[in-house]
Amino acid sequence: MPFHLRSTRPILQLALVATMTTNTSPTYPTIPYTPRHASFSYTAADFRRSDPSPDSSFYDSPRFVTHIDDVAIARLRTYYLHNLPVRGRVMDLCSSWISHFPSPLEEAAIGTAAKDSGRSHGNSPVAVAKERELEVVGLGMNAAELSANPILSSFICQDLNTTPVLPTHLAPLDATTCVVSIDYLTQPVVVLASLLSLTKEGGTVHLVVSNRCFPTKAIGRWLRVGEQERLHMVGDFLWWAGWRKVEILTLEGDREGVNGKGSRVMAWFGARTEDPLWVVRARKVSGSGTTSEAELKPS
Repeated sequence: MPFHLRSTRPILQLALVATMTTNTSPTYPTIPYTPRHASFSYTAADFRRSDPSPDSSFYDSPRFVTHIDDVAIARLRTYYLHNLPVRGRVMDLCSSWISHFPSPLEEAAIGTAAKDSGRSHGNSPVAVAKERELEVVGLGMNAAELSANPILSSFICQDLNTTPVLPTHLAPLDATTCVVSIDYLTQPVVVLASLLSLTKEGGTVHLVVSNRCFPTKAIGRWLRVGEQERLHMVGDFLWWAGWRKVEILTLEGDREGVNGKGSRVMAWFGARTEDPLWVVRARKVSGSGTTSEAELKPS
């Protein structure tokens, strides 16, 4: 998730983002995931990283930056708008100072105050507070970043690479998000199996993938393979953790930009168009989570 300068023409980029605001649920290219192996096929070397130092040191200083560009963020917000619940409990896994939730979900998570002109006390309208309908719990590595995230009702600082089992008090979860961070987990199946145990039947997980990363902290195999294989890897992690109805969605649209011409126009001005973005998602169904620990141990 390296920080780097984005477009040199922010006005053009913001205009492109504005074209994506819609109340209509988009149709995303979707590939149903199918397990490719009869057993968990990964080795311990696949999860080794070039920087084995403690993550607590690496993430000690807060980074108040975004790790995908504005167009990708807008696409993600649109996806969330149509695929996350507006009520219940959602966890933002590997969270930070911003979760990229769209305005309706932010309002549901934060609550609002409104004037009810139909009710009054004396000559003054009564302010009716809209209670929090959506509880968003964050789990991340940096307390300063998590404290700055306005939609989190609570947060936990936990290094998932040293403590991969999630706290049981997080249950019951309706959905979980994880943005461009699955590639940093050295025990992803253990984490996702723990998450499954805390999720309601019918609950979902949404693992957002791009091609941005801190290469020294990404697992080794992630850096050795291409984008499509990375997506299937994430599908493998979910499947062997016990999740079902796994599928891979492409959120990036076509390479011509949102409306066909946007990308070319921005390219003329030397601007990046958009970061690629995918979601590998899955659902908890009856009977999920039956894979044994021995089956999941890397060879």
